[in-house]
Amino acid sequence: MIEHVIVRQVALPLSTPYKVSQGTMYELNPFIVEVHDSEGRAGFGEALIAPGYTSETVEGSWQLCCELAKAIAGRSPDEAKEIAQKAIPRGVGASSAVLAALDMVSNHYLLSPKRDLTVPLLSPLQADEPTALADEIEGKLGEGFRTFKVKVGFDWRDDLRHVQTIQSLVGERATLRLDANQGYKTADGMEFAKRLDPRGIELFEQPCHMDDWKANAEVAGVSSVPVMLDESIYDVSDIDRAASIKGVGFVKLKLKKIGGVDMLVAALEKIRENGLTPVLGDGVSLEIGCWTEACVAAHSIDNAGEMNGFLKTKSKIFKNPWQFENGSIHIPAGYSPDICQEELDLCTRRLQAYNASKLPHK
Repeated sequence: MIEHVIVRQVALPLSTPYKVSQGTMYELNPFIVEVHDSEGRAGFGEALIAPGYTSETVEGSWQLCCELAKAIAGRSPDEAKEIAQKAIPRGVGASSAVLAALDMVSNHYLLSPKRDLTVPLLSPLQADEPTALADEIEGKLGEGFRTFKVKVGFDWRDDLRHVQTIQSLVGERATLRLDANQGYKTADGMEFAKRLDPRGIELFEQPCHMDDWKANAEVAGVSSVPVMLDESIYDVSDIDRAASIKGVGFVKLKLKKIGGVDMLVAALEKIRENGLTPVLGDGVSLEIGCWTEACVAAHSIDNAGEMNGFLKTKSKIFKNPWQFENGSIHIPAGYSPDICQEELDLCTRRLQAYNASKLPHK
């Protein structure tokens, strides 16, 4: 039985501001759901709600997290999962945080690896000035990264020059993923995409607004590299829709946009069934979300993961962090994360707790 559930919102400052077309992030402030059962087991899930990347709102998601926490306290894990799954249409981010915590507390087989796992990651490139950019690239290559994310979606001419500079500096030593984060209008996205030199570029991510499927299709139709949809994908039906668009070759998923672990595995397989390539990972998750996605990635994808948010924060919340070296996450067999309660309390900004013994009988 689920004995008590804690919902909190935390704030962890970033080591370096993270610039995207929608603005600049200085901290990660996700919701964390903590579930404890009658057998003494604990599970954690998280989801960061970023306005502009989803139709969900921060306050609405907070309220739903709290509502679900109260509803599952006193329930069996299976009953709790059913409650959270039914809430997905109302807010997949909040629901996914609850479902991930329940997957952990239930010892989901993918979260209890029987073998050592290695998941290569990509790394963002953030410098602008050529000398600084060259130093950053050499440093990242030295750390073992072989896939870089380049943020575009600003002025398409400047973006094109920036990409060309990176291509000349990287050569054949790494692969590039370009990410516009919905930043382009249709015409600008088309001008940028059709002028790209495809050498070393794996994909071009989310050119236009997530709801403007026509604009994204027009850009994909002229792009010299495959387009990947990310923010546009919030339901498995969106995967079918993406597969119908000429020029779309990739779909990216995050746990917080799908639900629980089994739902994520099924959605990744659906991408492949549609003839597209799945990409996985949330670049603005803490260790909790990154660990969950890495466990799924080792099972379900064969390219660089994007679950690198844990590398961006100044402080960490795991007492027993996994090893990170040579550009990859290394999770040993039998690993289970241990949360540092003191650090978690220090970064908590608001909290609600629900105990089954103090709630009306269910």
